[in-house]
Amino acid sequence: MGMVKDIDVRGMQHCETTALGVLLRHEGIDLSEPMLFGLGSGLSFIYWDSKAMGFPFLGGRVKPFELTRNLTAALGLDLLVEETTSARKAWQNVAAPVDAGRPVGLQLDCYHLDYFTTKVHFGGHVVAMYGYDDQHAYLVDTAPQGGAVRTGLPALARARAERGPMTARHRSFTITAPGGPAVSPRERIVPAIKTCADAFLNPPIANLGHRGIEKTAKQVPKWLERGDNPGEDLPRAAALMERAGTGGALFRNLYRDFLAECAELIDSAHLRTGHRLYAEAATLWTEVAALVETAGESDEVRHLTRAGAVLHDLARVEREAMSALSRLQAPTR
Repeated sequence: MGMVKDIDVRGMQHCETTALGVLLRHEGIDLSEPMLFGLGSGLSFIYWDSKAMGFPFLGGRVKPFELTRNLTAALGLDLLVEETTSARKAWQNVAAPVDAGRPVGLQLDCYHLDYFTTKVHFGGHVVAMYGYDDQHAYLVDTAPQGGAVRTGLPALARARAERGPMTARHRSFTITAPGGPAVSPRERIVPAIKTCADAFLNPPIANLGHRGIEKTAKQVPKWLERGDNPGEDLPRAAALMERAGTGGALFRNLYRDFLAECAELIDSAHLRTGHRLYAEAATLWTEVAALVETAGESDEVRHLTRAGAVLHDLARVEREAMSALSRLQAPTR
């Protein structure tokens, strides 16, 4: 049995920022969830579809674990990542830090976890583990999933061993602050925002960034003909946009709140413009999700036509927001 003492088990809205919050607070660094997300340059957009997929996927953030790599690099923290094909070695990789009094992050497929209410395969799920006994692992997950939770060790092993899209090979990770907790986010804000803005404004393919939103605007009006079962597919797509552990609006709510926090730390007209436009974008994404859901329930294409029009607006609003943010200057001391 191993248990990290004095662990702060607050669950947040999103899985990766929840786990990062647990690991960073243990190192004496307590940042809000929007600040964790923003300093990790987490916002993105992807429209993904292929013949092998039952229905298109909309994503609002960078790929799993990129947020962790970005955030630890931005804050000058040491990130130690372990991956293995051996279940036995994988367990040693998490038991050893916990035994030594350090929480550990895990990437796994949430489908197998005992406490997970929605049985959907997602291999990019991230949790923090802070203890174990003969039967259970003690984890911190998002607030909607219960915050401090536990799962049976066999279920945890299956979740970590799962292969498929977005999975990693028994990935676990620990974070240490080499110089202690003296981390001020203020000077890290502008580089993190500009990294995010540049990727969004200059996507390598048309499925990503502002071009991806524009592509979505053209595709969404055809969604009633896209799947085998639009009555289920469209409401599910809407639920993923609003309620899949993201805090709503495909992470735009989190980024809006990040920019609001930044505007209190740095006096910048570009920052205020970005914040105002992302507040508008967040509202519009929630409207799109509602229209997609209504279209699925009513089987009426007019709601998707309207959603397409809102998405055209969104491509413009987010492009303007990121253009303003890309012009940010580092604050003078």
